[in-house]
Amino acid sequence: MRKGFTRKPRENEPAALGKNYITPSGLQRLKDEHRFLLTRDRPAVVEVVAWAASNGDRSENADYQYGKRRLRQIDGRIRFLTKRIEAAEVVDPEAPRKGHSETRAFFGATVRYANAAGAERVVSIVGTDEVDLSRNHISWVSPLARALMKSAAGDSVVLQAPGGIEHLTLLEVCYERISVEPFREPLGSDAKGLPRRRLPDEEETPQLVKEQRLQ
Repeated sequence: MRKGFTRKPRENEPAALGKNYITPSGLQRLKDEHRFLLTRDRPAVVEVVAWAASNGDRSENADYQYGKRRLRQIDGRIRFLTKRIEAAEVVDPEAPRKGHSETRAFFGATVRYANAAGAERVVSIVGTDEVDLSRNHISWVSPLARALMKSAAGDSVVLQAPGGIEHLTLLEVCYERISVEPFREPLGSDAKGLPRRRLPDEEETPQLVKEQRLQ
């Protein structure tokens, strides 16, 4: 039997050697979030911060202070996404494979395996930015993925998990489309709940504006 990878990556630790293996749909999700932050979220917060700054003493202005903190958060996320996108190495699970890579588990594989008790589970090996335990999507640098890597149906591997050693038997390895949850704009995302500067026509017709916002 082959032992699995035992080291547990630290929180926020980048993928090994800076590589960011990712599926096409996973990369698209990063790009969609990056575009949203740059073109929608950040400009909206900047506008509100400017409005708050015009209201007087900034040191006592809660709207201004909150807005500035929010801008720092957005800018940090934009920098993170930019680096991840630039380092992305796209691997399409549906692309044709040659030789043993068609039957052995590598990045992008969907693996069905059983533990010593016979309980079966199916997991898909994806990038660190695509982990979704509700969909059984595990990171390629996780202990489980490391244990399954390079194995084929019928092979037995040893996983050294936090709860102890587990013996796993691979039942099936296949390569198919991995459905990644797409990026969705947060509800009420413009300025993230910050007060919005009123337009002149809003001040003239407050009741109409109130009714429109309720629709």
